[in-house]
Amino acid sequence: MTPERTEIRRRLGYLPQESGYPRGFTAFRFVDYLAALKEWADRDARHTEVRRVLALVGLEDLAGKRMRALSGGQRRRAALAQALLGAPELLVLDEPTTGLDPEQRASLRGVLSAVGQWATVVLATHQTEDVAALCHRVVVLDGGRVRYDGTVTELVETARGKVWVADVEQPGALSAWRTGTGRFRHVARTAPPGAEPAEPTLEDAYLLLRALGASDRNEVPA
Repeated sequence: MTPERTEIRRRLGYLPQESGYPRGFTAFRFVDYLAALKEWADRDARHTEVRRVLALVGLEDLAGKRMRALSGGQRRRAALAQALLGAPELLVLDEPTTGLDPEQRASLRGVLSAVGQWATVVLATHQTEDVAALCHRVVVLDGGRVRYDGTVTELVETARGKVWVADVEQPGALSAWRTGTGRFRHVARTAPPGAEPAEPTLEDAYLLLRALGASDRNEVPA
């Protein structure tokens, strides 16, 4: 491998949506193996870095545990640890919170928020709460087209005046569902009869964007 390619690999961290885990490896050996592939030849320095990233994702006490014995969320964190090797300048993460429980997801958000202070993080996800919690800029792709490119705040504002709460579900809404309060939340161009305006969320804005995109394609909005 050329020195240029090695340098690029060290400056890039990547977490695929689905990772393969050698089940006979421990968490430490798994991350160490990926570090070796990135040409970390100095064994002592490499092991120090492996311990650092495992601690960063909260797996320092499980470093000696085999991957097959870890939970799905723990394996996901081990995969993230390898992406953090060498403090890369660019971190590309595909659905990083898949398989994590709420506590693990909150912990991971803390890690990614800290990483975002010194690296560019590109996050591909369908979890709107992750986007709202972590991202400043958001790009919405729909059917191969860029439907939106801007800040999270501005995207949320596109749904203002189009989100409503009513006692019964009204036909004709772009999207509607029953909430935990027993009332129905609607994303609609106009207010359903008897509905009250609600504060929009990022999910509301995303649903609105998708529904209007479907209309542009002469599809029936979901």
